[in-house]
Amino acid sequence: MLSAKSLFQEILDNDESFRLFCSIAASGESQGGWENARIAALVPPSARELAPKITRHGADEDKHGRIFNALMNKRGLTPVEVPADTDYTMLLERHGIGLAHDKLKSRQPLTVRDIVTYLAHSRVTEQRASEQMELLLRHFADHPDIGRAVRMISEDEGRHLAYCHEELLRFASTGHGPAIRRTLRACALAEIRVYRDVSLAVMAHMGGILGWSRARAAALAAAIHTVYAYERAAGWRRMVSLKMPEHRDALGGPAPPAPEVA
Repeated sequence: MLSAKSLFQEILDNDESFRLFCSIAASGESQGGWENARIAALVPPSARELAPKITRHGADEDKHGRIFNALMNKRGLTPVEVPADTDYTMLLERHGIGLAHDKLKSRQPLTVRDIVTYLAHSRVTEQRASEQMELLLRHFADHPDIGRAVRMISEDEGRHLAYCHEELLRFASTGHGPAIRRTLRACALAEIRVYRDVSLAVMAHMGGILGWSRARAAALAAAIHTVYAYERAAGWRRMVSLKMPEHRDALGGPAPPAPEVA
């Protein structure tokens, strides 16, 4: 039976597919860590109170990258080069979503509008990350090898999403509401396209490793296109709504240490 649980279990059980999965995840998390660190360093004076939270956000992303690398190391595996067509973060940048790396590599302070753009981009991508980790949490929270890592990363992604909601609402209350709405919509529509393309690419690479039949590969591709059709029609709206979270100041304080997985 084709299900999310059986699909991931198959990837988990094979060293080469698991290595590719963890390599892709570790690369994306590490990239997010670098981006947040640069944003924290370039925050404009009028938004300096956000710098510690952005730093915490980046530290969490770095921690997640280390966790995925540790999961590979535990099985005696080393990272592989991430195929370009599976590089979610870089493909988003190429679509003009988020802050360009050229801007982050400069020493020029960011503007408040840049910070709003960063938060809107993060609100969309953290929605995706939180949903993905919730899916893994439902099926693998008690798994002896990955359960602890899944639980910690899922908790972190929930905090990241809460932080984005709270800060965007704060900026909306100071007159940035129209810009936030425009940016969220553009980010969401671009993200669902990139997510579809990356999902198709990841499944194609996994299928090559695991020897999937043409029929199974076609069924998975059809499922991905079905999800995209729903998201393009209406599902993207869940990525642009804003609600004050129950957990306020979700990124206040230092990041907790990574769990031992070895």
